[in-house]
Amino acid sequence: MDQPAPISQPPGDRTGATRIRDRLTIPVLAFGGILMAVMQTVVVPLLPDLPRLTGSSAGAVSWMVTATLLSGAGLTPVLGRAGDMYGKRRVLTSALALMTVGSVMCALTSDIGLLIAARALQGAAASVVPLSISILRDELPPERRGSAVALMSSTVGIGAALGLPLAALVVQYADWHTMFWLTSALGALGVAAVSWAVKESPVREPGRFDVLGTLGLAVGLTCLLLGVSQGGQWGWGSPPVLGLFLGAAVVLALWWWQQLRTGQPLVDLRLVSRPRVGLSHVAALLTGFAFYANSLVTAQLVQAPEATGYGLGLSIVATGLCLLPGGVTMLLISPLSARISTARGPRITLALGAAVIACGYVLRIVDSRDLWMIILGATVVATGTTLAYSALPTLILRAVPAGQTASANGVNVLMRTIGQAVSSAAVATVLVHHSSPLGGVPVPTLHGYLLAFAMAGAVALAACAAALSIPGDRARADSPRARAAAPDARDEAMERA
Repeated sequence: MDQPAPISQPPGDRTGATRIRDRLTIPVLAFGGILMAVMQTVVVPLLPDLPRLTGSSAGAVSWMVTATLLSGAGLTPVLGRAGDMYGKRRVLTSALALMTVGSVMCALTSDIGLLIAARALQGAAASVVPLSISILRDELPPERRGSAVALMSSTVGIGAALGLPLAALVVQYADWHTMFWLTSALGALGVAAVSWAVKESPVREPGRFDVLGTLGLAVGLTCLLLGVSQGGQWGWGSPPVLGLFLGAAVVLALWWWQQLRTGQPLVDLRLVSRPRVGLSHVAALLTGFAFYANSLVTAQLVQAPEATGYGLGLSIVATGLCLLPGGVTMLLISPLSARISTARGPRITLALGAAVIACGYVLRIVDSRDLWMIILGATVVATGTTLAYSALPTLILRAVPAGQTASANGVNVLMRTIGQAVSSAAVATVLVHHSSPLGGVPVPTLHGYLLAFAMAGAVALAACAAALSIPGDRARADSPRARAAAPDARDEAMERA
């Protein structure tokens, strides 16, 4: 006979609390993803004024963005692997805590060296989305998983769209440190919410952590992304940049060799060699490139002086509001993307998203003078990005064992990050080479912006082609046969393959 539950913990109360936590799991994880994107974006409105506020050079201030990019790229696959091994919620909470500590450091100092170090700490938050997606796979039933993963993927764009106007308002009407105090409070709330509402996933991938592989990946990615991000300032043919690219090629080649010969690698390259995984990573890189050009070019285009003949001379606050409809659209479209993936498969959703991105850039080329057309084109690109970004983690989840979902999605996010870094460098190069003087200052021409749109659109079409090249599912995820198969059994079958 079952023993009665202790009076101090009535079963009804305990069940009620559990139900509340279960209902809040998805919103809390989504809040963490939005917060991560906001934290990455809020520094952008400050960049023009930070040299004066910190008594440093513009080159030094640019490292507040570069440091976050480098640390995020290096830590995302590492923390993903750590989550698979030691517990996803534990590592997710640690990443949010590092992000919050970095925000507190930014709020307490005006020293550029400490600010750069703090922003590097905040780069750990780049792992929030892949870790959260892995938790959703482990904790949710299949019928809820698709829409939840789609929402989680969309938080990157939603947070970026919210972060820019929020930061601009704070910078315009309050001391700039106030912005970091605000994000610190939100970060602390995120840590507490995840600790309370999110259960620790029981799915683990035991083994020994690959320290050598971690160091090799960190050094190789640092050389690569540093060369990409600083190539425009230092010169693409300068010895430092060429040396960084050569170093990246050598280190990453050695790292690849080491990973293939390690029994418990940081990144399972045998999984990457599978077409369903490898082509998904290629599509992620190309989609990241195409998506990021939209935000970069739109912000510069609408803020250009009216004397250029095309610029609207908008403030940074108004610029953020121009991007806001795209963020709202991403939130609304994410359930639709999950339905398309359920009905047609995630690779079709990915291809459709990339094609919609390309259509958005066609609109940008047709008319980039009227504000409503600029907003419409940017929103169409955001819509396509939602479809593509929601499909990418679903493709990864279906192609890798349950014990490697966080690390595999971490690599996928890394590929997006590399795509965004390359996009930033490519757009800057195009605009620099298509500038004309205005009041003694070189200003990009409208032709330069249109070339940037055409470049991003062409890359989006390449992402569409990569998506269509991904092999389809052997069995539809919503078919009776697929539903009858347990997830763990499917994972074991893939591991034996």
